[in-house]
Amino acid sequence: MKVIDFSEQNSVMNHFMAEIRDKNYQKNRLAFRNNIERIGELMAYEMSKTFTYKPKTVTTPLGTIDIPLAKDDVVVATVLRAGLPFHHGFLRVFDRADNAFVSAYRMYTNREHTEVGIHTEYMASPSVKGRTLIIVDPMLATGGSMVAAYEALLKTGRPHQVHIACVIGTPEGIDMLRQNVADDVTLWCAAIDPGMNEHKYIVPGFGDCGDLCYGEKL
Repeated sequence: MKVIDFSEQNSVMNHFMAEIRDKNYQKNRLAFRNNIERIGELMAYEMSKTFTYKPKTVTTPLGTIDIPLAKDDVVVATVLRAGLPFHHGFLRVFDRADNAFVSAYRMYTNREHTEVGIHTEYMASPSVKGRTLIIVDPMLATGGSMVAAYEALLKTGRPHQVHIACVIGTPEGIDMLRQNVADDVTLWCAAIDPGMNEHKYIVPGFGDCGDLCYGEKL
């Protein structure tokens, strides 16, 4: 599995990351969601460079010109609910993509909230057979939710290519993916943080993305 870490590069993405990590900036949900979308847009643009292109002749009012256009038939999939603004960012770039949604979330399995299991109960997806599948989820902590989503989506068909995108990942999450996804999958991360605390939250991270976007849950 190929891993791309954008924090190793100097770009405006680092500016957006600095803002969403700031506990004071996080008080504005709209601004927080907007930056998650922006990171998705930038990542989608970079991802588009890896697609397969074919020239198409376009007729202008004054003549014709050949422009290379992507041939990839894209499906953008997200893990509910935290992935929604990230998903929207990708759709701003891949505006003709089909969409898939997976309800895969973690549940603590012990009283101390130090062990987690993954629960999947809902999926809406077209067939991904022969298509470019992009699975987006802001947080790659243990990697369990992403693996569950990946396995569920592949039941609809064998994709031509799979990209996985997250805002923040961890070495543990990356190792989990390496053990459970195909070797030709590419993982795109805006940043990779050192690890997790005892409650399986990414450190330093920025907290719970779903809560910061949409409010706390029971």
